[in-house]
Amino acid sequence: QATALDDIEALSSSITARRHIAGKQSKICGLLKSGCSSGSRLLLLLLLLTFSAHSLGFSPSDSRRMSSAMDVASALALADVRAGGGQQLIPGTQATVLCCMCGVPMVWNPSSMCPNCIRTRVDITEGIPKSVPLQRCRACGRYLNPPKAWTVCEPESKELLQICLKRVKGLNKVKLIDASFIWTEAHSKRLKLKLTVQKEVYSGVILQQVFVVEVVIHNFQCTNCHMVAAQNTWRAAVQVRQKVDHKRTFYLLEQLILKYKAHQQTVSVKEVPDGIDFYFLHRHHALKFQDFVNTVVPCRMKSASEKLISEDFNNNKINAKYTFSVEILPVCKDDIICLHPKQHDTLGNVGPLVLCIGVTQSVKLLDPLTMKRAELRPEIFYRHPRGVLMSTKQATEYTIIDVEPTGLVNGKMRQAELTLARTRDLGSNDQIFHSLTHLGNVLQAGDTVLGYDLTAAVFNEAETKEWPKLQLPDVVVIKKLYPEARRRRRLWKLRSLIKE
Repeated sequence: QATALDDIEALSSSITARRHIAGKQSKICGLLKSGCSSGSRLLLLLLLLTFSAHSLGFSPSDSRRMSSAMDVASALALADVRAGGGQQLIPGTQATVLCCMCGVPMVWNPSSMCPNCIRTRVDITEGIPKSVPLQRCRACGRYLNPPKAWTVCEPESKELLQICLKRVKGLNKVKLIDASFIWTEAHSKRLKLKLTVQKEVYSGVILQQVFVVEVVIHNFQCTNCHMVAAQNTWRAAVQVRQKVDHKRTFYLLEQLILKYKAHQQTVSVKEVPDGIDFYFLHRHHALKFQDFVNTVVPCRMKSASEKLISEDFNNNKINAKYTFSVEILPVCKDDIICLHPKQHDTLGNVGPLVLCIGVTQSVKLLDPLTMKRAELRPEIFYRHPRGVLMSTKQATEYTIIDVEPTGLVNGKMRQAELTLARTRDLGSNDQIFHSLTHLGNVLQAGDTVLGYDLTAAVFNEAETKEWPKLQLPDVVVIKKLYPEARRRRRLWKLRSLIKE
């Protein structure tokens, strides 16, 4: 484009001399055919018109009008060159100007300075600190993620880089292009960040700069480690209780807690005679765990207690410990209970003597005599609490002599009439019993089962006083027993919580 402008100036001087007009006109035509921007094309057309005017002898006023038009066309051509748009006047060339500071040829920009001069006079990292502090817990190795969170980060990880960039102020004034770590010794307590930023220094001039920020690690003590050092390791506790002789529901609850990882926020787990205590650092973690227990097992939540530790009157803040209590229904799988008359009516005349066949959010009940099933919800149970007549610790082993199906079916359960005898009495007496069971689809003659011997059972008569005409069966079968070799075939073990 510079060569083309030189040619244009030569053509302008040839107007006054009126020499070689025909050759110049042909040269202008050649430039027009080679392709150029809109402003340069207009300038060349006006030059060609000027040559023709001089050759034809136009008046001076017409020549002045053409010269003013040529000034406008020259401005348009210069704008095209500065913007870098359109095509070049001469293919393969690029317009250059001299730097206003050092005089080096360069491509034109609004500052009229070369990149080296711009870098020496403009610092886009001004206002960004080159050294920042970073807090790290000496005991647990976690880093402070403002404002209050403490995060575990591996060396030179993305999480650590994110925390370090938060500590560098002033990055919002520039555009961050790249960030990376520079290797440092682990014992130096220093981290070095290599940052690449961009910023528009002049209108249309974008400057990119690379600089290093040093992060100084300061040893602090996080909130958790401070509480451990002060032997004050929890802020909220959830007490889960169930008043039964065995912990079958607690085993179920333990596996559900491990499955859904509901214990991740616990500080410690302590086993007590009637249940388990779960300790947390924050009150909302304890409330979340309490809601989880309420959704997986039948229970009721009691009112929470609060113990004041300290109080700040100036800031209107208190430091307290909270205790939440959860009581699980005292009914486990394979227990047998006698329903209250109102519970009997609410559940659709099931029972009153029923067997617990499962525990979820409610207690699954089955009447082995009528094969009716029902669900006992906690709110219905606690209106008229009932005790368990017999549990699995009082079960007796029986051997089946004969099985006769009755034809009643409820889902996968099939009722059958059993003729059975105590296993320990075989060969010593001929006492046999008759009973109805819901396991008719899995039992055969010769199988061994567990059942409750109600003929010799001892239980609280207050549980059955509402039913004076109740006739109890001789035996209630609860489950089938399998050989020991089959039970030892398991290759897996149940996980358990780490308890104190």
